[in-house]
Amino acid sequence: MEYGKPIRRVAVVGAGLIGSSWVAQFLARGLDVVATDPAPNAEANLERNVQVMWPALTSLGLSPGASLERLQFTAEMPAALAKADFVQESGPERLAVKVGLFSDMDRAAPPDSLIASSSSALAMSQIQVQCEHPERCIIGHPFNPPHLIPLVEVVGGAQTSPQAVDRAIEFYASIGKKPIRLLKEVNGHAANRLQWALYREIVYLVEQGVLSVEDADTAVRWGPGLRWAFMGPSLLWHLAGGEGGIQHFLSHLGPAMAESWKSLGEPELTPELAQALIDGTLAEAGGRSLEELGHVRDKMLLEILNLRRTSSRE
Repeated sequence: MEYGKPIRRVAVVGAGLIGSSWVAQFLARGLDVVATDPAPNAEANLERNVQVMWPALTSLGLSPGASLERLQFTAEMPAALAKADFVQESGPERLAVKVGLFSDMDRAAPPDSLIASSSSALAMSQIQVQCEHPERCIIGHPFNPPHLIPLVEVVGGAQTSPQAVDRAIEFYASIGKKPIRLLKEVNGHAANRLQWALYREIVYLVEQGVLSVEDADTAVRWGPGLRWAFMGPSLLWHLAGGEGGIQHFLSHLGPAMAESWKSLGEPELTPELAQALIDGTLAEAGGRSLEELGHVRDKMLLEILNLRRTSSRE
């Protein structure tokens, strides 16, 4: 099957926070969007969420034709997918639900349209097992909030066509995302595993009494986190190697770093440790609500994204 047709109409299945964010992203890029969700009040909640997200997208720059008027909603999933060029699913993160949902979507969508899942951990090889056209099913895992965070992890399942993966990457890039190709399936995909690895060490340092929760967060956001917003670890180690670059770094400093890996912790998340993390996090929040913290996050993200847009070719 060829997947080269233009993608002008996107169906979004699941209109929660992730689905709403995808809807806003697609609308901002001038696409027609049909959203579907059987939950009570789903349409009203979606419209409210997109209205809240729209000013941020406007500040980043809307594509020609971008309009909230290009959004349609229906509770009937087959109707939403009947003419879709691309489907982005953001339903419940439960394998049995995903398997049934993908089977239904596969029957409803045109056979030459891609179907992507926002799943953060499940493997497409498990999800696509009941599809008649599993070759067009992929993982397109975003990061929260998808309308602001550019990263999308793309990986197929055992029955996915390489052409489907290629086309999905091409499409995501065309709407301003930064897609990466996972060469094989792995639990949690890739970027989540990187987050887990860092948080595991944070939990260990808290458990060992080395740092408070707040100071651990400070260490990340005012240290390597600042650099990671612009360069990944490998490129930063290349700079750290001086004139010899990454070759010098790995030959002279790499062995010491590898030796230190042996001391990294494997904490057990006991109830007591979990409570210490909860208490420390709430203390760091300082009484600010989740909504207030979300506004702080999104404001900072916008400033970083605008800075990157004006100072980088990426």
